[in-house]
Amino acid sequence: MQLWFHNENTYPFVPPRILDDAESVRASLPSRLCDPKIAADLFHECMDESLLCDDLGINIVSIEHHAGINSLYGASPIVLGALARQTRNVRILSQGTLISIRKDPVRVAEEYATADVLLRGRLDIGFVKSGDSEMASGNANPVGNLERFWEAIDLITAALKNQDGPMRWEGKHFAHRHINLWPRPYQQPHPPMWAATGDPSTSRELGLRGMVNSVVLRGIDGTQRAWSAYRDARKEAGLAPPALDRFAYAAFVYVGDTDTEGVEVGTKLLWFLNTSLKQAPQFSKFLPGRTPPEMAPQVYRAKPRPDAVRAGRPADGLIGMTAEQAIQLQIMFAGNPETVTKQIMAAYDTLGGFGHLIFIGRSGFLTHAEAEKGLRLLAREVMPRLREATAGRPAA
Repeated sequence: MQLWFHNENTYPFVPPRILDDAESVRASLPSRLCDPKIAADLFHECMDESLLCDDLGINIVSIEHHAGINSLYGASPIVLGALARQTRNVRILSQGTLISIRKDPVRVAEEYATADVLLRGRLDIGFVKSGDSEMASGNANPVGNLERFWEAIDLITAALKNQDGPMRWEGKHFAHRHINLWPRPYQQPHPPMWAATGDPSTSRELGLRGMVNSVVLRGIDGTQRAWSAYRDARKEAGLAPPALDRFAYAAFVYVGDTDTEGVEVGTKLLWFLNTSLKQAPQFSKFLPGRTPPEMAPQVYRAKPRPDAVRAGRPADGLIGMTAEQAIQLQIMFAGNPETVTKQIMAAYDTLGGFGHLIFIGRSGFLTHAEAEKGLRLLAREVMPRLREATAGRPAA
């Protein structure tokens, strides 16, 4: 099992009164509320945590969001480039550039190829479907978003693989007359490709393509639905069963010296759910093209519920969640090293195994010192236990 450190680089330092009064904390808050000096400190702390991961043997995730307190990483390629030059050992997953709101996927392919050369072949490419508020901040039409998503992936893949001089692309959403990447990627034919989704129909397509399916904060039930669809699609197409390294499970993780410390500090990670998911209805319920027609009535009627993962949109059911609820739903693993190992392995066994664990190890008011302590304990105490527990498990 490969471990990947995921840090959203959140900005929690907005007065609660403003957050309570705001209809949405994504895409709408004025940027005067963000002190660039504090932001600079956060960037450097997060970079230092990634460099610590490089020393500890923990892989790194570089992410991208837009115009909200949920993340200061507005451009994954920039963060990726900084980490590429400073790290030496671990792999870096860019998950990732929001390709369905980028006008030119060929430029994205150039960025990835350059990063892979800088990393000497340590890049994994992760694709994500644009979030609701990000479609607004990216000035993207939500109608046809999924079509653009798949065509952009196909175009990026073709551009990365091409070595025979200029090629052209004439698609439904993108047209490019002259595609000729210099440099070409270090890994051939291209770096490993991932996509983050818990939607079964999207997971089916990932299965047919053989891409890694990462499922973020959907819990056991949501993950099982996605991965069952992935496996079924391959079986129906006559393809080989997927290996465990095609599946990545994402959850909050904090390791303390004791169970009490692990849960108390780990609870701070839930700021990401309980504060930064607040979103205005025009960015979700009433965004045309965002929801399949058959699901629209349920989405329009739904209200956030703290007691269930599923509501109008998957994120709605996470708002207001406690640490105990998150641990019970297995979207959070927290406690001492032995406890966290048992929690992770319980999810592993229930899901039939997975090759990657993406762990959100810093968010909200969790401090830099706390994050580094959790990382060291995870590397020293939990990683060896996980290797021992998964040794000899079937690969598929």
